[in-house]
Amino acid sequence: MDRILSTIMTALCLGLLSIPTIIAQSKDEISSVILEFRNQIEQEVEADNNKGSITITVLKGKHTLWSGAYGFADFTNAIKADSSKIYRTGSISKTFTAFLMMQLVDEGTIQLTDPVEQYLPEIAALKGYGDSTKITFHHLASHTSGLIREPKLENAAAGPIAHWEEKVLASIPETSFKSGMDQAYSYSNIAFGILGLALSRAAAKPFMQLVEEKIFQPLQMNNSFFIVPASKMGDLAIGMQSNGMGQVHEAAAREHQGRGYKVPNGGIYSTPNDLMKFMNAIMGYDGLLKQESLSAMLQGQTPKDNYGYGISLFEDSEISTAGHGGSVAGYNCYMLFDKESQYGVVLMRNYNRGKTNLGRVSRELIRKLKSRE
Repeated sequence: MDRILSTIMTALCLGLLSIPTIIAQSKDEISSVILEFRNQIEQEVEADNNKGSITITVLKGKHTLWSGAYGFADFTNAIKADSSKIYRTGSISKTFTAFLMMQLVDEGTIQLTDPVEQYLPEIAALKGYGDSTKITFHHLASHTSGLIREPKLENAAAGPIAHWEEKVLASIPETSFKSGMDQAYSYSNIAFGILGLALSRAAAKPFMQLVEEKIFQPLQMNNSFFIVPASKMGDLAIGMQSNGMGQVHEAAAREHQGRGYKVPNGGIYSTPNDLMKFMNAIMGYDGLLKQESLSAMLQGQTPKDNYGYGISLFEDSEISTAGHGGSVAGYNCYMLFDKESQYGVVLMRNYNRGKTNLGRVSRELIRKLKSRE
């Protein structure tokens, strides 16, 4: 009895777990795994010396096991990182776009097999487009359209967010096919730009408004935005150079005004705690999607089953994970959960390169947590 009480008190003093969580999660086994992870991240952020930060949330289902933050959200003003700070999510935005797509499927607004030209006839201007390349929503959301990664339009990824749709339309004639449809998984940013605009056309409502009304608001993601409001700018983590010199990333600062067409595929700002809410929705806790649609998102839709709809998939003998990473100028992030145990982790960083490989440490943490059950 004394040993159990000692373990609980130690975990509480370290700020790792609450009493109910300790009792439910194998007590000292789980707390020791998280403590080891916590120490690793803290040491690596310090060693990077980029004057930036990594902020983390670890969960099991809807329960937060631990949240922590290391380094500076704003080095210039000596503001330490914490769970309320806002980071860019980069390509995790694709997961939101795919989730929105499945919501529109559930409502009967679209079908996955609908040719996108039904809602966005401008797609016919793609180089090589014809009767044999009738791209569907399925193709765009699963990276099986065969489209190249980036359009050849000069400055396609630059310009104010208010004009992102115009940049998508201008990019379409400068986009070609890398391979045939359904032949391979071929990651394409422009495909998700086209997808977001097509969903907007189908629903007859602006894309950003759709995401806010159908995802942010129902999940009470109150610190998630496409445009960070002035009242929240003090919570924005400042993107830093990865040179160990404590220098602000000039491109990151500039891109807060917009990244050209890159809204549906890379425009969202959020916090680890908000992304945890979104991850819970993907797990099926909040009823925003029918079970059939959730299953489709989390099922391999590519020849090698390594990608669902807006979701990267990984499986070995120990874990079966779903998630996504993101990287833009001055920011890296990763969210991941194990489909069986529902252990999950969100990491957000305001510099691009460092000792911590966000994807690898996420998988290893989940692997260790799962093995201690």
